[in-house]
Amino acid sequence: MEMLDYAFMQRALLAAVLVGVTAPAVGIYLVQRRQAIMGDGIGHVALTGVALGFLTGNNPVWTAVAVASLGAVLMELIRWYGKARGDLALAMLFYGGMAGGVLLINMSDTGSNANLTSYLFGSITTVSEGDVRTICVLAAFVILITLGLRRQLFAICQDEEFARVTGLPVRFLNLLLAVTAAVTVTVAMRVVGLLLVSALMVVPVAAAQQATRSFGMTMALSVTIGVLVTLSGTSYSYYEDVPPGASIVVLAIAVFAVITALAAPLTRRRARRAALEEERCALEVATQRVSATGDARV
Repeated sequence: MEMLDYAFMQRALLAAVLVGVTAPAVGIYLVQRRQAIMGDGIGHVALTGVALGFLTGNNPVWTAVAVASLGAVLMELIRWYGKARGDLALAMLFYGGMAGGVLLINMSDTGSNANLTSYLFGSITTVSEGDVRTICVLAAFVILITLGLRRQLFAICQDEEFARVTGLPVRFLNLLLAVTAAVTVTVAMRVVGLLLVSALMVVPVAAAQQATRSFGMTMALSVTIGVLVTLSGTSYSYYEDVPPGASIVVLAIAVFAVITALAAPLTRRRARRAALEEERCALEVATQRVSATGDARV
């Protein structure tokens, strides 16, 4: 517990907890929509926002939020209207974001490629008090959206057409989810880095899905896994002097492997039980048909 004597580790652990909650809370909706890689694309675009912050002398986190949100909205618009060439437009947006970040950071007098690297791969031990306040505000927004609108967001992730028929504002909710994902990326970039943030949004959710059957339980377990791996990875990086972002992601993948191995027998038993139940129902239907045929003959 000696690491808690240091203020920088207190800030690091608080940031880790917030990221551990917010990343899976948004990631579960992206996984439901089969957009697991969206966080990675937003991370590329957010890099331009970070560099823009250094260039203009503003807080890189807030400029990253603005640019990443704009990029997420463009991705959603491309998904609606891009059709056959949408994937090409998205690729140009991703790579343009990365190239724009490198270009702008080299035009800045206060930034350098070393500054950019800390945002690409995370540097949780350098989180300042101002960064913690910013992360707290952004995390509160993410939690408010993902929990307060969970029924509506779940509906559009499962079936947009059905959600539209029921009267939900599908386009607005899609844009709101995209912006929330962008905010989550900027929250997590100081902890795991822009290149690894997508893993923290997806892997805990994938692990939770192996052991749960309902949306609510999956969200609860994925957030629990997210908090555990971020705290464990941050603590491990302090004692072993290794990159925290990489430690967190490797731990998350290890948890996924363990849960998958433990859940495999349970999954097989459920499959056998379902097959037996299906056979029993089929036998009952067949019996009823034979009985009905005999009664008709009489």
